[in-house]
Amino acid sequence: MRIISYNLNGIRAAINKGFLDWLKTDPADVICIQETKAQKENVDHTLFNDLGYHDYWYSAQKKGYSGVAVFTKIRPDNVVFGTGHKVSDDEGRVIQLDFGDIRLINAYFPSGTSGDERQSFKYEWLDEFFVYLEKLRLQFPNLILCGDYNIAHKEIDIHDPKGNKKSSGFLPEERTWMDKYIESKWIDTFRVFHPEPHRYSWWSQRFPSVRLNNKGWRIDYINVTEPLRNRLVDAEIYPDVKHSDHCPVYLEIKR
Repeated sequence: MRIISYNLNGIRAAINKGFLDWLKTDPADVICIQETKAQKENVDHTLFNDLGYHDYWYSAQKKGYSGVAVFTKIRPDNVVFGTGHKVSDDEGRVIQLDFGDIRLINAYFPSGTSGDERQSFKYEWLDEFFVYLEKLRLQFPNLILCGDYNIAHKEIDIHDPKGNKKSSGFLPEERTWMDKYIESKWIDTFRVFHPEPHRYSWWSQRFPSVRLNNKGWRIDYINVTEPLRNRLVDAEIYPDVKHSDHCPVYLEIKR
């Protein structure tokens, strides 16, 4: 099963930048999208069906904000919308699909860049989500959690760790949460195959030269629980795919 996770920063804008043409190249069996910024009825979703994808959307109540979607050529056995955490569900942050003995979770973690209130919400969300995941894995040991985590975990995952030590997304508390999460037997699949530096998945749009000079952050992940380690085949990041300020991240895993 080939999986891509991709924050599109607005699916309609991405379509205008050639997202559908890219899908025609068959980049993966399952495409997990974050930040759709659209309701399903606002997009001609038959375009995805015509390419062979089943489409599942979980949008925010607030129009033009947040939202996740999954386009999959493999029909899931079951789809779960949200986590039951109302504030998170109102923002359309999590959708889950079952494929055989695997549960795939597509999540758009909150950003704290807009101020203290959202940073506080981010910490609350992270704590709630960690507890949710711990309970979920008792029922579904084989979990894949992909998405925009909005956290660069280690210094290798950010172009300027010293200059960003007080930036949301690289704060000590956020990185500590990632430590706790990884130590609870989650595997950072990209690092299994790629220990090298300067591999990023997001670049600020404020300055066009940032992406050109690869001054990025790795904040998009496809991570799996320990029982799936032996089923990992490959992982990659595709910085040359440019429909967004993020780029796709990829995992291939045995079903």
